[in-house]
Amino acid sequence: MGRWEPNARGRLAQAALTLYAVQGFEQTTAAEIARAAGLTERTFFRHFADKREVLFYGSDSLQDLIVGVIADAPATATAMDAVNRALQAVAAMVQENPEPARLRNKIMSANPELREREFVKLADIAAAMSVALRDRGVPEPAASLLGETGVAIYRIAFARWIGEPGQPDLAAILRECTAELKSALGDRLLSPA
Repeated sequence: MGRWEPNARGRLAQAALTLYAVQGFEQTTAAEIARAAGLTERTFFRHFADKREVLFYGSDSLQDLIVGVIADAPATATAMDAVNRALQAVAAMVQENPEPARLRNKIMSANPELREREFVKLADIAAAMSVALRDRGVPEPAASLLGETGVAIYRIAFARWIGEPGQPDLAAILRECTAELKSALGDRLLSPA
């Protein structure tokens, strides 16, 4: 093995997904993941604090994408429109290569510890969305409510997309969920912020 391997993090994440799917999260070691990626265990721990964190590879990039889309939304966009744009960007990213998302969900669903960790990561994303909305001038508590609402919409849409075979378009499901929420609450509640 060379001293420097390109895309080590990505290779480790892919190897982990594969091993977790085949032999289970609990039964897989960091050493096995590293070996499957063609790397050393030491390299694994240079990139990830533990074997749980491999499943959250890319969450910082995802958060940056969401915040960037909200920040770049036109000034005329409502706060909810900015959140919807961010959700659509996430959907497009997931749709580019849906199999890792499906596999990751299967692994996460089988392990309560991982689901708990995912809730913490989702709370971080909701908080980042809220900050991005405040930066756009959305006052509190509306900014925090919309950050949490955005994460809730995504979670529900993602669960429908994963749970119903033949659901090819996550973006469309997100739009449906948002429309259903608007209908249930009344358009005035989710329009201008």
